[in-house]
Amino acid sequence: MENTGNKDTRSGFGAGLLELGSTNPAVVALTADLTGSVKMDAFAAAYPHRFFQCGIAEANMIGTAAGLAITGHIPFVGTFAEFATGRVYDQLRQSVCYSAANVKIAASHAGVTLGEDGATHQTMEDIALTRALPHMAVINPCDYNQTRLATLAAAAWEGPVYLRFGRPSVPNFTPVDGPFEIGKAWVVHPGEDVTLLATGHLVWEALEAVRILAGQGIKAELINIHTIKPLDAQAVLDSAKKTGAVVTAEEHLVAGGLGEAVAGLLAQHHPVPMRMVAMEEGFGQSGTPAQLMEFYNLNAAAIVEKVLELKK
Repeated sequence: MENTGNKDTRSGFGAGLLELGSTNPAVVALTADLTGSVKMDAFAAAYPHRFFQCGIAEANMIGTAAGLAITGHIPFVGTFAEFATGRVYDQLRQSVCYSAANVKIAASHAGVTLGEDGATHQTMEDIALTRALPHMAVINPCDYNQTRLATLAAAAWEGPVYLRFGRPSVPNFTPVDGPFEIGKAWVVHPGEDVTLLATGHLVWEALEAVRILAGQGIKAELINIHTIKPLDAQAVLDSAKKTGAVVTAEEHLVAGGLGEAVAGLLAQHHPVPMRMVAMEEGFGQSGTPAQLMEFYNLNAAAIVEKVLELKK
């Protein structure tokens, strides 16, 4: 697959939300003083009576969304990923997940690719937090096109959804029309020597790794794990049984992320040698997205290195 032009994934969310505005009258949107930042501005302009500016009061916003869900609406709540998880965890647990309320958490500016805003805004533990919540689906799309499709799918999914996306422009390489199904992994590139399981911005890096490894005679299978919960266990196990080795890649802490979800699955059903490309213990720092991805070894070179460790 080739890059058709760099786009930010948050704009894919904005496009999907606007599309839902015209096709699903139950969809409403709420934000905490971040309308433009989370790309809800087009929806707000087109459907002002279905848009709620809650101000810098994220906890109240989650409670409001839960109330709207009870009355039959499908609320999309938009804010930064750090505020959408850590700041409102109690509300997510008690008001949304406890009753399996049909609330969609649209979490922008996730990961270190938030960039210069620094560690206080760079959430690298949000997947761990949301994976632990009963009833919560966790989706981490890889580019503009997939984020748009994930937004449409989230509206059709019954129950809470955590939809994670970012600020920087990244390669847009997946087809406009999918495939995309919540809980169904996508085999991007077939292979037989090693399985690469990647999510979010690391899918493109993994695709670059596939090309590098091919030049070294290693045929890597790349699977896009856009849905971390529910995890497509069958796709993971089928590939692991075929290749006998797995490398996961994610823009998240090792703790509680995709890698540990896969490790738990494999440990129970089909143990194989495994490595993880993820951020080790710690917080982020200020820098450009590219600088930070390189500094924390969240790139194609790191994926190749882990594969070569397994293939020694």
